[in-house]
Amino acid sequence: MSETLRNFANTYLMWNEGPLIWGSDVLILLTIIGIVGVLTYFKKWRWLWDEWLTTVDHKRIGIMYLIAALLMLFRGGVDAELLRTQLAIPGNHFLDAAHYDQIFTTHGTIMILFMAMPFIFALFNIVVPLQIGARDVAFPYLNAVSFWLFFFGALLFNISFVFGGSPDAGWVSYPPLSELGFDPGPGENYYLLGIQISGIGSIATGINFLATILKMRAPGMSLMRMPLFTWSVLGACIMIIFAFPALTVALALLLLDRVAGTHFFTMLHGGNPAMFVNLFWIWGHPEVYIVVLPAFGVFSEVVATFARKRIFGYASMVSSLILISVISYFVWVHHFFTMGAGPDVNTFFAIASMAVGIPTGVKVFNWLFTMWRGRIRLSLPMMWTLAFIPTFAIGGATGVMLAVAPADYQYHNSYFLIAHFHQTLIGGVVFGMLAGMYYWWPKMFGFKLDERLGRWAFWFFNIGFYICFMPQYALGLMGMQRRMYVYPADMGWNTLNLVSTIGAYLMGIGFLFIVAQVVYSIRHGERDLTGDPWDGRTLEWSLPSPAPHYNFAVIPVVTDRDMWWILKREGREEELMPRPEEVKDIHMPKNSGVPFLMGVCFFVGGFGVVFNWWWLAVAGLAGVLLSLLSRSFQHEEEYSLPAEKVIETEISLGRL
Repeated sequence: MSETLRNFANTYLMWNEGPLIWGSDVLILLTIIGIVGVLTYFKKWRWLWDEWLTTVDHKRIGIMYLIAALLMLFRGGVDAELLRTQLAIPGNHFLDAAHYDQIFTTHGTIMILFMAMPFIFALFNIVVPLQIGARDVAFPYLNAVSFWLFFFGALLFNISFVFGGSPDAGWVSYPPLSELGFDPGPGENYYLLGIQISGIGSIATGINFLATILKMRAPGMSLMRMPLFTWSVLGACIMIIFAFPALTVALALLLLDRVAGTHFFTMLHGGNPAMFVNLFWIWGHPEVYIVVLPAFGVFSEVVATFARKRIFGYASMVSSLILISVISYFVWVHHFFTMGAGPDVNTFFAIASMAVGIPTGVKVFNWLFTMWRGRIRLSLPMMWTLAFIPTFAIGGATGVMLAVAPADYQYHNSYFLIAHFHQTLIGGVVFGMLAGMYYWWPKMFGFKLDERLGRWAFWFFNIGFYICFMPQYALGLMGMQRRMYVYPADMGWNTLNLVSTIGAYLMGIGFLFIVAQVVYSIRHGERDLTGDPWDGRTLEWSLPSPAPHYNFAVIPVVTDRDMWWILKREGREEELMPRPEEVKDIHMPKNSGVPFLMGVCFFVGGFGVVFNWWWLAVAGLAGVLLSLLSRSFQHEEEYSLPAEKVIETEISLGRL
């Protein structure tokens, strides 16, 4: 090997990093070869382009978000297993300090921004237009742009693991640690550019679904007749629109510090790193509610369906969603009670941090009252919902403990905090997204996921969850700090860390059962021939599974909440079935390859900035501008689907 090639391999491909990188390189190469081989062998390239890469259909975009979220759950989960393996025993050197820093940075970033966000966006896309009686989202083209910006932002972030080096300043990336003087490698640039590109897509999604919900509801569906999942999406979108710009500004200023020589956050040149901390958490704390509110919406739908009762206290559920959305902006300072802001500031944010638990408690009691004397069916969505309640109750109680400013001086940066936010984010968001995935899977794909394998996954994951995180509360109270990569044997932490690692392995086995469940069910899963396998309550269950690409042949007229449930109880289901004379030509958005190409250009430009290869950055930016320009010359953005074709499709589905 020539000296130049060796230097390139060691600098960019990190071949001197050891077997973890070598193994990753081999697996990535084999995966790429496998995907290309399968697409070529079955001659599916054209199908991939026509049906998926250029689609603007909200249902297909939702499925792509879901696939991406599950892949990121795997990647982030592997990072977690590596961290717990390192901490299983004292004095361990499975990972060195630098590698450990990289792993916990990528784990947190991926799980929050590249797993939780696409998971909720998947359900936004799959469910909301169907629940409100719409044929698509308000801006289908923008929806595709949002997905591809997320996808290529996530791809840019993830290739850091095998090309150039991963970020290592923590998922919060506080300066001065993340400034160029302390972190000169490309890893932090990957972090800033990957999140920035993805974040633009997230803001666009928030705008899109806010407009969709406010302007595209079926006739008769007033706000107080909307399903609670749609209400939760409305609240999340409002928070996205107001919270994500703060993150965008913070990341842009830090990137300028690193690549343009500015000093927004460098103290020796008049900057203030505390401003980054404030900007980050002005986004960061509403963010945890952005991802958990849709989970609350999922639980509301699941509880009502599987208890076979109308949700208890609908108005109070709506009010609590809105209250959470508002109060979430007044709690961010509890992340730095120890910074010396003073007793008045700490008191205000301590009270706000406790107050946000009140509307959350209202929701929990309403779910319990809905289940009271209901005919509960313990299918997988309901099992994950029931598992959520005690888990989130513990997480909420420990959150109130952390909200007490004097006590937080002891808990701060300890493993008590680690246990708390995993208790809420896994117990709330992951449990909620899995419940939603199981619940709406038949609507997406036309078959149910296997219950037997799903129950194995449920029990492994839940038992592992408690074994993993409950010991961490004790470790935190015993003084173990977060971000420690090694600890001495005489601290009394050995057994609890080993138990916690065993729990993480059990959770990993649970995830593997989910993968096996999906693979098995593709071939052997129970087919949904009715469109309503759960005896659902809302409009999406009035459609076939999967729904036709135009969703509704005739837009329904809504006269009550739980419209579909009421019609079934009264034997009037045919009112939501189309009549031939009512079917008209339908205007549908055309597919476009420009959003995909725009995402590619953002990726190229971001990659150029990461390594300061300005010629590549300029080429990528030029591609983005050309993509925007090409869109302005697209005058025929829709096509007309003839009524005859719609009738033919409805007849084939048995609806006419």
